[in-house]
Amino acid sequence: MNRNFYSFQRSMLGLLLATLLALTGCMSDGRADVPEVPDRLSRNEDGVPVLEVYDVDSESVDEMDVETYVMGVVGGEMRNSWPIEALKAQAILARTFTMKFVDSKKSAHEGADISTDINEAQAYDADNINDRVREAVNETRGMVMSADGEFPYAWFHAHSGGVTELPTKALEYSEDPDYLSVVQSDEPEDAPDEVKHWTAEFTLDEVRQACIDAGVQVGEIKSFAIGERGESGRAVTFLVNGHEVSAPAFRLQIGASKLKSTLIESIELTAEGVRFTGRGFGHGVGMSQWGAYGMAKDGASAEEIIQHYYTGVELVELW
Repeated sequence: MNRNFYSFQRSMLGLLLATLLALTGCMSDGRADVPEVPDRLSRNEDGVPVLEVYDVDSESVDEMDVETYVMGVVGGEMRNSWPIEALKAQAILARTFTMKFVDSKKSAHEGADISTDINEAQAYDADNINDRVREAVNETRGMVMSADGEFPYAWFHAHSGGVTELPTKALEYSEDPDYLSVVQSDEPEDAPDEVKHWTAEFTLDEVRQACIDAGVQVGEIKSFAIGERGESGRAVTFLVNGHEVSAPAFRLQIGASKLKSTLIESIELTAEGVRFTGRGFGHGVGMSQWGAYGMAKDGASAEEIIQHYYTGVELVELW
């Protein structure tokens, strides 16, 4: 009799404990997946964090809430006539980028949390804010990406040339986060020719100086070839007169708006200079904006777009 009673008691206690663990586990998991808004940001009466934003045009620091700032970023980073789900995906990435920046970096501009300076943050153009941009930002209010409860790096670029790349290969980043991989990106045919396929030519002096600025003395240019390639086919290194030069660093030094990517198909060395032929525009990491455009045109949601380029991330609301 006593044995049965104690056995029943243990079973009930075990069931109660399992239930409590399950409930607290669910609650814990739910909260653990939500990144924390940086403590140093105050909030307005609507609960939206407020930023001190350095404006490069006015050369002043302006106070604005995150949602207002994100509208300007979407207006600066994506065409405001694009499908609403592409604009929403860009808004989520812009908001995530902003929170990650404030959480982990310091603006180069005194007194600012972030800026409209493209060299440190995102493009910004308040003049391009229209009803579609407002709708995209309002419908994703407070929404960010979460990777195991942390803000992920919300990298994006204009056109992948058909395939994305890992940050260690395309950005010289120290490691490849679990949420990023090499994925196919089907950009539409109506993307401009100058981003789908391009040719860029530089003088020998420009090439030599770019190598020096990238940290390698190469001397007179006598040979120029691709060394290591990443999984996507992007150049990771160039071999210049047998010297190894970082391809991402070289691109930045020679001019990233002219040498539009490191997804290079051919290199021709002539007596006058070096001619590159390639595909895509940008570093190739994370979301392709033209890829987002194509997916949205085909009926994909903002969440589907983001989760195509960022494996396993969750979308969560912070406010």
